[in-house]
Order: sequence, then C-alpha cells, then structure tokens
Amino acid sequence: MNFQIKNVFRPRIFDSLSDYNLSVFQKDVMAGITVGVVALPLAMAFAIASGVKPEAGIITAIVAGFLTSLLGGTKVAIGGPTGAFVVIILGIVQLYGVDNLLICTMMAGVILFLLGVFRMGWFANYFPQPLISGFTSGIAITILSTQLKDIFGLPPGQAQAGFIASINNIFHNVNFINYTALILTIGCCLAIVFWPKRLSKFAPGPIAVLILGTALAYFLNLPVETIGSRFAGGIPSVLPAFKVPAFDFDTFQFLLGPAVTIALLGGIESVLCAVVADGMIDDKHDSNQELMAQGIANMVSPLFGGIPSTGAIVRTATNIRNGGRTPIAGIVHALTLLVIMLVIAPLASYVPLAVLSAILVVVAINMGQWRDFKQLHIYPKSDAVVLLITFLLTVFFDLTVAVEVGILTACALFIKRMASQASIQVKYIDMIEPNTSVSDVSRAGTELFYSDVVEFKMSGEFFFGATQKLQTLFAHLQTAPKVMIINMKYVRSLDASSLLVFQQLIVKAYAKNIKIIISGLERQPKKAMIKSGLAKEIGEEYFVANFTEAFKLAKSFLN
Repeated sequence: MNFQIKNVFRPRIFDSLSDYNLSVFQKDVMAGITVGVVALPLAMAFAIASGVKPEAGIITAIVAGFLTSLLGGTKVAIGGPTGAFVVIILGIVQLYGVDNLLICTMMAGVILFLLGVFRMGWFANYFPQPLISGFTSGIAITILSTQLKDIFGLPPGQAQAGFIASINNIFHNVNFINYTALILTIGCCLAIVFWPKRLSKFAPGPIAVLILGTALAYFLNLPVETIGSRFAGGIPSVLPAFKVPAFDFDTFQFLLGPAVTIALLGGIESVLCAVVADGMIDDKHDSNQELMAQGIANMVSPLFGGIPSTGAIVRTATNIRNGGRTPIAGIVHALTLLVIMLVIAPLASYVPLAVLSAILVVVAINMGQWRDFKQLHIYPKSDAVVLLITFLLTVFFDLTVAVEVGILTACALFIKRMASQASIQVKYIDMIEPNTSVSDVSRAGTELFYSDVVEFKMSGEFFFGATQKLQTLFAHLQTAPKVMIINMKYVRSLDASSLLVFQQLIVKAYAKNIKIIISGLERQPKKAMIKSGLAKEIGEEYFVANFTEAFKLAKSFLN
C-alpha cells in the first residue's frame, strides 16, 4: 500500500479548479448563498433537538461545512449537522454533558480520518439497506418524539428523554398544553409542505416559514416560547474562542461506543450523500478522501463548540439544483452562515421554538424510509427481521444498541443464508439411485448404501457456518467404502473450521484404511490445503484435476 501524501490525501477542489471560470463561479456563489440560507433554520433546529444551544448547530455548519467542502472527496456535497445525529447527541449530552460530547465528536473524527487513510471507504457499501432503513426511520420517529414538548408548548422542565417517556409526558401534562404553539406548529408544517414551487426559487419553504412564523409571533405577541426565552442572551454574534475541551480518561471507555456509532453513521451518511450527488451531476466521488475530510471536520469543529457533522443529502441536492458544481459553493455556504451569524444573530432570539419544531417535523417525515415498511411482505424474511429489530431498538432503546444489534443480526442471518447454499451430493458408484443429498442419507440412519467407491460432490462456500454439513460426511465412514472421492470443483473457498473437519475426516478414514481422492480443486481451497499441511497429509498423488481422473485412480486402487 502506497502512503505517499499525494496519493492518500487529494481534495477534489484541486480537480474542480483546473478548468474553473467566471460563469461557474457565479453559479457557485448563488447556490452557496441559497444553501447557506436554507441551512440556517436546520442547523438551529438540529442543535436544539440535540440538547445543545442553537449556535452550536450554526458553528458546526460554518466550520465543518467549510472544511468538508475544502478537503472533501466530492465536488458538491454540503457538510453540517443532520437529523441522523440528534438521537445519539441527545443521549450523550444527558449522560455525560456537553464537554464530553465535544470529546466524543473528536474521537469520532479520528476514527473517520483513519478509515479514510487506510482506504476503508468501501465499508459503507456493506451495510445492508434494511439496516439503514431501520435506524433511519427509527431516528425519524425519535426526532418527532423529541419535538413533542415544543409542539405542545409545554413549560420548561417538562421534557422527558425517550420515546415512551415523551408520549407519557404529553398525557401527564394535558392541562399545560399551549394550544397557540400547537396551532402555530401545525400551520407551519402545512406551509412548508404546500409552499409553492415557483416561490421556492426566491425563498425556500423552511426559510419562508421561519420568517413568517417569527413575524407572526412577534407582531401578534403570541404566548409561545422563543430561542431568546429558553436560551438567555439568544445567539451570540461572534464566533466562540478556540478551546480544547478537557479530556477525562475515566469517561473514555464510555465514550468509545457512542464515538464509533457517530463515526459509522457519519461515514454511511457521507458516502450515501456522495452517491446521490454523483447521480445528479454525473461524477464519481472519492469515498476515502470524503471520510478523511469528515474526520478533520469533526476533529476541528468541537474546538469551537461544534457538534457532529456529516454529508447533508437535502442541502447537497439544494446546492446542485441551484447550480452549484464545485466545492466553492460549499465554501460560500459556510461563509454565508458566518455573515448571518455576525450580522443578524440577535434577531434569532425572536424565533419561536414551535416554528423550528415544524421544520424538524417535516424533515423527520421526509427522512423516514416508510416505503420499505409497506414492502416488508415482499422482502426476504431475514431482511424484514433486520429492519424491524433495528427500527424498534432505535425507537425504544438506544441508537448505539440498535446499530450494534442490527449489524450482528444482519451478519448472523447472512451467515445462515450462505451456509444454506453450501451443499454436498452423495453418489454411491453403480448404485440404483445415484444421486442422494447428504442430509437425506444422514437422516436415513440404517439405510446407508454400501459400495466400494463413494463420491461427495461439494458446492458453495465452506466456512465455519457450514461445518455442520461437512460433519455429515462422517456418517458414511461406517459403510466402509474402499475409496472416497471428494469432488470440489464447485467449492469456492475453505476456512480454518472446514479444514479442521477435513483433517478429522482424513484421520478417521485412514484408520479404516479408506483411500481419499480430491478432485477439481479451485485456487483458494487448494492454497488453503497446502498452507494448512492437509495436502501433504493426504499426498499430492491423490489430488487430480477432474472426476474422470479421480474415477480412474479409484479403479486402479480397486484392481
């Protein structure tokens, strides 16, 4: 592996600027400004839903968004806080506090960076779609539950963590429901959903609702909670000072699990975002470079008070639709947010939390993979199980647990599926019924056939999950054939567990003076047998190219 820096680390911005011109620059600037405006309410909403101050979301969109575009492996991806992290961030804040969230984010950044350095960008492609659909839809439901307090306008201190607790909280505080906040939320949701497309060119739905909802609440003096009333002082109009969070080794072991989850979610989301972008602009991303950029962004952003960041699919699509074609658009998006924060941050104090909740409700509804639930009846049973387990664990327990259990379940079901495809057909030479499956023969018990030569025709992947099928070969030793031909023409691979079973079979066969002939070995099984010493134990003269040669050799033994 060549680790020269020019090969390992090469941001796509260098390729983009090779034929850059004024026309492309103008389009990038307009797209960047548009995305920056769209990102503002989302950044604040995601931060508040995550249990941190709204400026943390804006800072993340600025710092991480800038670094992702500058150093990333895609031309048009936009980085920043997303709904995928809301659940895990909220849990970390409640358990360990904001300072440890910053440490956890930096740890996730290190993991992402190392994944990119060691060319592990392919890993996101190996997460099954049911797993992704399960936790994505679970996150969507959890985001909705975190917004119930602000949707119903419950007083401060009435928030509860967890889906069940959030639902119970509403029923136990019916007398405290603020119907003004509820009506405002519903109205804003409907406005976003039905916002005319022709007006979206001038003011996207979330921005229009943010402005109109805030103006309505201010001029009508509506009794609803705002950013200013919940967060004393509102949003500061300056970037926070560079600060390295205090590191506590005692909590490191507890933060490692959440950090890995953040890294996995961030990696998957980034690669998915890059794939979507590729399809929209007919390009090909560098997933390893993207992971390194996301890693750097998540290491640097917390130094300014930022939260986890990843590729934002909706903002990336908005960037492309508005003409963005190079990383300059993403950089302009970050600078636009910086200008907004420095100039009009005090006005954010008047934004009703019900309006931000409405924006998040629409995001959550669009985020869920609801179509997959409708199609569960046509899915393979194993895929349906993975989706439902991951979804339910995300909603009712914890995202980290959901991802871990979901991956383990998917792996176990995959192993079972692969093991079921491995097969052994048994043929007693010159018997009346030549083809019988090994499972049928082994079940027959006393109905084993007797012959001088028996052939085992194997096919598939023989690994630890399929060793039980190899064990059935031992049943045929009691018939005491003179020669056993093991036809491995269709065996693609052997692992250590299978080799061990083969070794045990050979020992028992030789004890009964039974000859063993191996025919049709492919490259990997042959290499595995040679390395393990099994080939030497059997003897090179007993390895032949095909069944015809094996049969001739068997006849010579009999004669």
